[in-house]
Amino acid sequence: MARESKKSGGTLRLEPRGIRRTLWLGLALAILLCVSTALAALKLRQYVIHDPEFIMTRDRPDSLTIEGLRYTSRAKVRHVFSADFDHSIFAIPLDERRRRLLGIDWVEDASISRIWPDRLLVRIRERTPVAYVSFNSGVLLIDAYGSLLDAPPSSHFAFPLLSGVREDETEDQRRERVRALLRVEQEMGYLFKDISEVDVSDIEDIRVVTQVDRRAVQLLMGDTNFASRYQNFTSHYPEIHKRSPEVKTFDLRLDDRITARK
Repeated sequence: MARESKKSGGTLRLEPRGIRRTLWLGLALAILLCVSTALAALKLRQYVIHDPEFIMTRDRPDSLTIEGLRYTSRAKVRHVFSADFDHSIFAIPLDERRRRLLGIDWVEDASISRIWPDRLLVRIRERTPVAYVSFNSGVLLIDAYGSLLDAPPSSHFAFPLLSGVREDETEDQRRERVRALLRVEQEMGYLFKDISEVDVSDIEDIRVVTQVDRRAVQLLMGDTNFASRYQNFTSHYPEIHKRSPEVKTFDLRLDDRITARK
C-alpha cells in the first residue's frame, strides 16, 4: 500500500495522489457553493417577482411617485409605466423605462428608484428653453442643445423669437444656431432684454429686431461687437430718425457708421 506522505528533513511532503485528492475536494466544494448560491438567488428572484408584497398597484396613490415636473406632461411620464402596474417592482426593466423617459421632449435627464416594498420613485430634470421658434406646424420652444419643446399652454416665457431655424434640420445644426443666439445674448448683457427677434439664417451675419421709440426696427449686426454697435445705434437714433423717418432697417456691421437700408 502506497504511503501518502513522507518525512524529509523534518518536512511533511504530500504524495501526488494526496495532492490530487485535495484538489478534487476543493473543486467539488466550490461547485457545491456555486450551485447553492445560484439556487438561493433563483428562489429569491422568484419570491420578489411573484410575492404580492412587491406588486405595484393602482390602488395606492403613491405607488408611482413623480418628482421634478413643471412643464413635462405627467400623462406622458405615467404612460411609460402603464404596463408595470399589477407587476412586481423587481420585474420592471429600469434602464428601458429610463430610455423611454428621455424620449419625452421636456425631459433632459431622469432617474428611477425602487422603494421597498412596492413603489417606484421617478425624478425628472427638465430642459431649459432659451427662445421661441416658429414653423408651419406651430410655435415651439428650443433649448441650448437645439431640442424642440412643446410650448405649455399656460406658460409665458420672456424669450425672443429665434428665426433662421428649420424644422427639418438636425439637432446638431439647430444647436449651432442657438449658440449664435446665446453669444449675442452674452455679449449684449442687459441690453438683450430689448431684442424681440434674432435671425441666425447666416450665423456670420446676424440680424436682430428691437423696439426703438415704440417702432420695430431691424438691425444688421454682423458677427461681433453686438453691444457696442447696438449702443451706438440707440444713442444716435433721434438724429437718424429725423433724417430717415420711414426707414426700418439699419446696417451696423461697420463700427464707425450706421447705414439706413431702404
